[in-house]
This record gives sequence, structure tokens and C-alpha cells, in this order.
Amino acid sequence: MIHIDLTDQSIDVAAALRSVEADGAGAINTFIGTVRNQSTGRAVVRLEYEAYDTMALHQLRKVAEQAAEKWPMLQAVTVIHRKGTLHIGDVAVVVAVSTPHRAESFAACQYIIDTLKQVVTIWKKEFYQDGDVWVAAHP
Repeated sequence: MIHIDLTDQSIDVAAALRSVEADGAGAINTFIGTVRNQSTGRAVVRLEYEAYDTMALHQLRKVAEQAAEKWPMLQAVTVIHRKGTLHIGDVAVVVAVSTPHRAESFAACQYIIDTLKQVVTIWKKEFYQDGDVWVAAHP
């Protein structure tokens, strides 16, 4: 089961975690990306994410499907990414996966977050007290 979402609402991390529960899953792994208060030595005030929604959703699903091909034992995958304005401490992205064993769970979760940051059409702008900048993807 694959669940993908792109939202301008707060992400319910507990619901994302519940969405990957499965009877055959002995491991659930999550990555929760949050907005931090600094970047490259500058104080961050807020972030803004913009997306080409249709393409981003397609790409997110493709990344999840690629993970399912690489780790066929995946029971479930959920990927939720925010868009719009986010403040310090807000959850920007959640990746949750379930597998029978932990090694595959860790590997699949890392693959998904690293790959989505490289290929998905979601752009991040960091706002500082003294300006702003569009940020390139960091795998």
C-alpha cells in the first residue's frame, strides 16, 4: 500500500505512522523533517515550499514505487510533504515505511527521503532576518 500526499495543512505524524501499520510488519521506520532555526550559519525565520502539484505527486509516487521494487517486502509506504509557509519546528515532510525486518525498513526510508529531495518538483525558499534565498536540493 502506498499513500502519497502534498498538503498546505499541518502533517499528522501519528496518522502517518498508523497508515503503515501491518500485521506482517516487524519494523516501522519514519523520517520526520522539521524546520530548523538556522541554515549555513544564518538564522532562519521561516520557509516556503512551492510545488508543481501534479508533477510532484506523480514523482513522489514513482519514488515510493521504486522503493517497493528495490525492497519487495515493503508492507506500506506513506510520504507526506508540506507546501506553503512553515515556521520553526513545523513538520515539513514525513516518510513512513513498514517491513518485516528493520534493515529493509531503514534502507527504504532513507532511499525515499534522499531520492525525493533530488527529483521531486518541490522548491524551498529560506527566509532570514536579512533576506531570503531559494535552496538547492541536498541529497
